[in-house]
Amino acid sequence: MRRVEVHRVEGGNSMQRWCQVRNPLRVCLNFAVIYVCRFLPSLGLKNLLYRAIGMRVGKGASVGLMAMFDIFFPELIELGDNCVIGYNATLLAHEYLVGEWRTGEVRVGKGVMIGANALVLPGVAIGDGATVGACSLVNRDVRPGTMVGGVPIREIEVE
Repeated sequence: MRRVEVHRVEGGNSMQRWCQVRNPLRVCLNFAVIYVCRFLPSLGLKNLLYRAIGMRVGKGASVGLMAMFDIFFPELIELGDNCVIGYNATLLAHEYLVGEWRTGEVRVGKGVMIGANALVLPGVAIGDGATVGACSLVNRDVRPGTMVGGVPIREIEVE
């Protein structure tokens, strides 16, 4: 189950009103920092910059090349100690829909591994020590210590 806060919008497409939801200058700053971090090889500098825009980043967290975080609500993302976010993974804390928009905290636990090209949706918690396979859609919580994969995710038995 995802924990999201729903914000109703009268008359259509909620994305058309993003400027009323977030300050455009703040979104531009967030975008610039997150975009630059996609190419930075220095994990320490990346973590420093992510913290500067409000993300909670644990000690020893490692964010791979091209990873993308929510530009509207980076403060709703928490990365636990010693987690690994794989190449081109995306973590979103918002969804713009027709008639509403949603926000939800994304919590990545300690020692979590998120594979390349995975997509984590708003309102999801990934428990300590869990593994998310490459190219997975994380549309619900992941229990600690489990391995999940697929679109949408399902638990994978480890032999």
